[in-house]
Amino acid sequence: MEGLQQEGRGVEKKMNPQNEESGVEKKIEFQEEGSAEKIMNPRNGEIVAEEKAEAHDAKNGWVKKVKILVIIGFVLILLLLLKLFFNQRIDSVESLQLYMKRFGIAAPLMLTLFQALQVVVPVLPGYLGCAAGAVAFGTLTGFWCNYIGISLGSIIAYYLAKKYGKSIVLSMFPQKQYEKWSGVVKKSRSYGWFLFIATLLPLFPDDFLCYFSGLMSMKSKTFIWIIILGKPWCILAYSIGFGLIR
Repeated sequence: MEGLQQEGRGVEKKMNPQNEESGVEKKIEFQEEGSAEKIMNPRNGEIVAEEKAEAHDAKNGWVKKVKILVIIGFVLILLLLLKLFFNQRIDSVESLQLYMKRFGIAAPLMLTLFQALQVVVPVLPGYLGCAAGAVAFGTLTGFWCNYIGISLGSIIAYYLAKKYGKSIVLSMFPQKQYEKWSGVVKKSRSYGWFLFIATLLPLFPDDFLCYFSGLMSMKSKTFIWIIILGKPWCILAYSIGFGLIR
């Protein structure tokens, strides 16, 4: 009986060749779908590398444009102040502060936003904004504008690096700077204490370290507390020093 059943199955295969053809067709369709999936899903080999390169170039282009806009804005503000000076509307620190009061809350708000932006897009040294704030608004108002703006920008930079990773850090800063401070951080026993001390002293690249912290395993709450507690002292020293200018 078993022999007859096997023969019958053989006869069925011969009489119905569609079984083998359908199997081959399914296999071909599966391979075609797989190859189509590779084409439609750009996560393989050279396609991924090309897309990453294009994305990196686009990001670098965006960063350069923002940096140029920041520099243009700073130059325009400087030219405006020089114009007012030569028109003798501003001939002393007191006259500058009186002139700024005419704009109400808009002027200190612009300084705060500018300080936040110059951390996120590091083009100009932060102490320039600290000096401008202390001279234009006095020690106390200048300090709060600088402190709030720089702290806000530092937190934004941290979260940007947290989201976009190493690529955004390298688009903002040179590769050599990244490698240098990566080596320094590896040698430190506690990155939290290292960052806190760096925020207290004026000789460290604070903007870079804010971005770099986003790449570390540091919790966001820890970073924010370090910024809140560590940032004001150096800014206060700048504000007091430049606030003495008369």
